[in-house]
Amino acid sequence: TEIVRTEIATPENVTTNSLAAAVARRVVPSVVTVEVFSGPSLTGSGSGVIIDAENGYIATNEHVVDDNAVVGIVLSDGRRYEGTVLGVDVLTDLAVVQIDAEALIEIERGTTDDLAVGDTAIAIGNPLGLLGGPTVTVGVLSAFDRLVEGGADDDDLYGMVQTDAPFTRGSSGGALVDDEGTLIGITTAVGVSDLGPEGLGFATPVEVMNRVTDEIIASGSSGHGFLGILGSTQLAAQPDGGQAPVGVLVSQLLDGSSAGNSGIEAGDIITTVDGRNVTTMEGLVSTLRRFGPGDFVNVEVRRGGTSLRVTLELGDRTENP
Repeated sequence: TEIVRTEIATPENVTTNSLAAAVARRVVPSVVTVEVFSGPSLTGSGSGVIIDAENGYIATNEHVVDDNAVVGIVLSDGRRYEGTVLGVDVLTDLAVVQIDAEALIEIERGTTDDLAVGDTAIAIGNPLGLLGGPTVTVGVLSAFDRLVEGGADDDDLYGMVQTDAPFTRGSSGGALVDDEGTLIGITTAVGVSDLGPEGLGFATPVEVMNRVTDEIIASGSSGHGFLGILGSTQLAAQPDGGQAPVGVLVSQLLDGSSAGNSGIEAGDIITTVDGRNVTTMEGLVSTLRRFGPGDFVNVEVRRGGTSLRVTLELGDRTENP
């Protein structure tokens, strides 16, 4: 007699392989290959993620499309379309491409705010332009709010999500998803040392992608929130003799700055922005990447032994490089 045993699948008894397979079935149809042409010649390729099926909007990296007016889009089922680059944003390395196609499947968007280091991360993209559809790799979230330094001609990337889920050239612009298959980032950069690739990848958080792509779709470009200060990480002495970062010391207010107009003064220490703790200058920039010009945010500062809270309207960083 054969006894068939049934069991409810829970996070405790689902294997990594079965989890990845389930996520892949859900996400792969939303990931595309982005082909870049110079005249009739194919000069490069990357990845993209369908973020709006009805309007054919696809998110990818700025360095993938390089502001080309027309690119080729290959869906996971092999269909090919001509795509139009609606706009790019260099500071976040994001771009939006639009295609006119039916039966598209857009990705479900998640959030990084509820995730923790060690949570599952799955990267889905098209490395090296390989034929046969997207590639799926599995890892964990290794860190948040990483600063990725750009090259000589590239801007630094702030607030990046770090993962050990492998991806490489061609995966740029693809999807980084959680264990439920919801988008948590756009895969953007890989860590490379003098020894070569280091098995670390970096993705632009979905919260930044949401804001930037919405603005590109609406106007063709994206701005960035600007406080109008010069500052540095403030360190405070600890009981054991060490020092720890506790905020951003405002050393100078720029002319007409949002911070100065709100009552913030030189010497104040910024500790939170819109409820998010800020302990370093890099963390402040990372948080501001989530906001655009004209957005109102609550900022808490410490002045002497007093905590103050102000509400201010952010300026435009692109006007104050």
